[in-house]
Amino acid sequence: MPSPDHPVPDRADGVVRFLLDGEVHSVRDVDPNTTVLEYLREHLRKTGTKEGCAEGDCGACTVVVGELEGEGVRLRAINSCIQFLPTLDGKELFTVESLRGRDGSLHPVQRALVDCHGSQCGFCTPGFVMSLFALYKTEAAPSRRRIHDVLAGNLCRCTGYRPIVDAACKMYEYGAADGGDWLRRPCAGGAPGGEADPEETARTDRLRGIRRRGALTYSGPAPGGGRRTFFAPRDLSELAALRQSHPDAFLLAGGTDVGLWVTKGHRELDAVIYLGNVAELRRLAVTPSHIEVGAGVTVTDAQDVIGRHYPDMGEMYRRFASPPIRNAATLGGNVANGSPIGDSMPGLIALGSTLVLRRGEETRELPLDEFYLAYQKTALEPGELVERVRIPLADPASRFGMYKVSKRFDQDISAVCGAYRIRLGEDGRARDVRICYGGMAAIPKRASGCERELEGRPWSEATLAGALAALDRDYTPIRDMRASADYRRLVARNLLRKFFFETSGFAGETRVIDHGGAADG
Repeated sequence: MPSPDHPVPDRADGVVRFLLDGEVHSVRDVDPNTTVLEYLREHLRKTGTKEGCAEGDCGACTVVVGELEGEGVRLRAINSCIQFLPTLDGKELFTVESLRGRDGSLHPVQRALVDCHGSQCGFCTPGFVMSLFALYKTEAAPSRRRIHDVLAGNLCRCTGYRPIVDAACKMYEYGAADGGDWLRRPCAGGAPGGEADPEETARTDRLRGIRRRGALTYSGPAPGGGRRTFFAPRDLSELAALRQSHPDAFLLAGGTDVGLWVTKGHRELDAVIYLGNVAELRRLAVTPSHIEVGAGVTVTDAQDVIGRHYPDMGEMYRRFASPPIRNAATLGGNVANGSPIGDSMPGLIALGSTLVLRRGEETRELPLDEFYLAYQKTALEPGELVERVRIPLADPASRFGMYKVSKRFDQDISAVCGAYRIRLGEDGRARDVRICYGGMAAIPKRASGCERELEGRPWSEATLAGALAALDRDYTPIRDMRASADYRRLVARNLLRKFFFETSGFAGETRVIDHGGAADG
């Protein structure tokens, strides 16, 4: 087994290495399009992890992945049904089977589910266990609302959520002496007295021992014959060169869209370039003027920083998708995908965000509202990729609002998503007006006519009336399974009214009722 002093050689040796059940697991000559779930069930016969939807919606397939971060290991729950196997290289994988004690006893999370009668038919239970395990290992004494958020990606078809939430509250009550190993102790980060936990240190050292300093090139057989290749560069120069030498290769970040191309669309991806190991793409920084978000930064990480500066966007990201999806999905991927109903884009466009695009060693900066040309068509040139998103920091005189309307609170695609930014001068006039909607056109699109009606005019109900009429002319909404065109048009108008009332002093406190019945101002 490689040691910290003798890491994996930098050569592209065609082997994917990760830790499973504390041991180094090596993968050779397996189709790179194989998902983690398929590998667990069909190759390793670890059938505790279940397949429900094969699209990251139900959570039955949830596993936990550990990744080196700073001096420790970050644990996060992900959906194994849409993650490709080679993305595990250099990481640690935990499944429901991994939680068994050395003496065969139940993990505290499992024990709490048994004691609280949290398993009904049992099919979804392994996924709930793994989401709760990630919580158990990373957070102490979470609130009931936080537990609800963590479990938002796990569906119980028997509708018995209360005992599962009860188990989440109870799991911390069990002592750390059960088996004595690191997996069974809550909130990793050091033993009592501030000393390093030797078992946790040993696991971190094993991960350092398999860390690959160079790029990975992994090849495996395609089911119909031939070979498929998975590239995983480690820096931006390597990535840019690969992109130019393999212009037809598919770029893979979090896999929350690309994974569905394989599991649902049955597409064959003969060459994939994985962005998840590129250090520059994972940088997240706040400068005096901007929030700089690398294209490989996960939505989970971006959510916290963006939400501190723009609370409405932070709340939107809470509804963006489930935690396992947000743990894998990237902001750059959401932007580059170009979906007309991608929830990030209306807010980013309204804020005046720009994209830094790279081809080889050359970069250019493009306003995000100029990036989308037509349905699923962007301004990316051949060999070009999104390097980072630049979000301007808030102007103290500006007002920003963002609202998402969907049939469900959690894990649902928007029927309409609206974002609004204006700067109110001392004379009460609206300036620098930017309004953008998702779900109203083939692309995320600004309401240019509505903006013109508001620009430079008093922020008043009389001005609003003209803006609403112009808004009707800005879009020709589609009709689909989520909403009719008339409904979308009405909602778009009402969201603009809502923003007006909340920024003009006419509105009282806005109350949002969460699943637990608690009200937040």
